Amino acid sequence: MLEYFLCVLGMVLVIEGMPYFGFPETMKAFMQYVQEQDDTMLRIIGGITIAIGVLIVYLARNGLCYL
Repeated sequence: MLEYFLCVLGMVLVIEGMPYFGFPETMKAFMQYVQEQDDTMLRIIGGITIAIGVLIVYLARNGLCYL
């Protein structure tokens, strides 16, 4: 189980790091844009992102296994 968790964590870090490595100027502009947004909008976006992530994990663990 720990091995699986570490593999997932490693993949998350790889995916998270790709935009910074490939497009540093764009990421700087995006971070500036994010800082200008109000907290409510960021919470809504974060909540939607969490819900999509949970749905993907659920489908991967239950729904997609039968396709």
